[in-house]
Amino acid sequence: MKAAPGRSATPLRGVRLAFVATASLLVASCQNLSELMGDSSIKPSNNPVIAENVRSGKLARVGEAQHPKILATYGGEYSNPKLERMVAGIVGKLVTVSDNPSQVYQITILNSPNVNAFALPGGYLYITRGLLALANDTAELAAVIAHEMGHVTANHGILRQQKEAEVELASRVVSDVLSDKDAGRRALVRGKLRLAQFSRNQELQADAIGIAAIGEAGFDPYAAADFQKTMAAYMEFRNKSGDGDTSLDFLATHPSTPQRIELAIGHARKFGSRGQGERNRESYLAGIDGMLFGDTAEEGYVRGQVYSHAALGITFTFPKGFDIDNRAEAVLGSREADNAAIRFDGAEVSSNQSLAAYIASGWVEGLDPTSIRPITVNGMNAAMARATADQWDFDITVVRAGSSVYRILTAMPRGSSQLGALAQSVRGSFRRLSAAEKKALKPLTLDIVKAVPGETDRSIAARMRGVSRPLELFRVLNGLAAGERVETGRSYKIVTD
Repeated sequence: MKAAPGRSATPLRGVRLAFVATASLLVASCQNLSELMGDSSIKPSNNPVIAENVRSGKLARVGEAQHPKILATYGGEYSNPKLERMVAGIVGKLVTVSDNPSQVYQITILNSPNVNAFALPGGYLYITRGLLALANDTAELAAVIAHEMGHVTANHGILRQQKEAEVELASRVVSDVLSDKDAGRRALVRGKLRLAQFSRNQELQADAIGIAAIGEAGFDPYAAADFQKTMAAYMEFRNKSGDGDTSLDFLATHPSTPQRIELAIGHARKFGSRGQGERNRESYLAGIDGMLFGDTAEEGYVRGQVYSHAALGITFTFPKGFDIDNRAEAVLGSREADNAAIRFDGAEVSSNQSLAAYIASGWVEGLDPTSIRPITVNGMNAAMARATADQWDFDITVVRAGSSVYRILTAMPRGSSQLGALAQSVRGSFRRLSAAEKKALKPLTLDIVKAVPGETDRSIAARMRGVSRPLELFRVLNGLAAGERVETGRSYKIVTD
């Protein structure tokens, strides 16, 4: 959770669908539900529209205006000269074979664990460290970059804006003019489907442009399909962890369907069979060795079931079985076995206002006023209450730690007899960190290790620290296919502290 002491966090976007639907009833200050708690017949275009000069006029101003917003959304820039040189070298090779070799790109590595890459008009190119951690060689990274450069050279950003404007105009006509509401709804659906089809065509067109580019630049063109397979495996891993929100991810807009992977392989075959072209796995892994992995100090750290934030000076523990998602706006937990959910964030509360009065101040709907009572949590002033909304019961705990106030919301299906014990478990674990504990908190990093004789995926994964399901994550991070074993002398990525 990224929150300065005494500042309120942004309302959360869903932990679990059921929790989201009812949590919007609980917290009245939230704006909407989402804020609170391959088609093989599609073929790439053979006639992409090429921008003659994307750094001039309106196009350049689009990228320039969005740049600060991108930095704010993705945690700012991740400064690492070694990585920057490696990425710049890949971009340089791609530019030499592009339709506009005079194009200048401004490359930014974003300090975000999300897996994403994108390019804006004007030559603004972005790659998250999360994506760098998922790629396994220079060719896979080149495939991603070339795909995004393809969006720029094909003017997709401008074309998308035009198409969205057409659909918006159609929506207004339908709502304002048509008296046949059923016909109006059908017209809107057709418009949205056309927009979705257009978007898929854009992605496949960018695939075609990107794969051609990496092949011409001397990279292995099959790397594009390989990275799409890795993305699919990573998406499955995240879904198992209960983290279905990929709104800031490459995964959200670049779905790796089997049909799309087959199309990518088909484009690669134009350059010959596998085994040709640069991969440079060892040099790539050397480039990302020691790179920050996962959460930053500003967001706090999740280690096993424990969340700790050195700057805020607090820690608490999620009960066994909870999958934890540390987001900028809140720390979220969900447990599939009993549909329980937990949210932790900060709130802005005047020092003159009691915590009991804060709970009763109108931000909780479904509140049982008679349940509000002041308590202490490990020596800190606090207050608790109960609320019911739709099919859910909620326990609300508010704790004042120094000058800061924090909220712990625990939810279980209505009528559950376990809510009280669950909430007490979380509430009772909330405490201040000691000076020694604060000093000991360190970020996770990617370390590159070589497999020695007799090692297996299990033995190497056992060296991972601070992550859940280490064996599965190890195999996903290293692009290991089902049944594939580690090779002696080969380098692999592990996560450690």
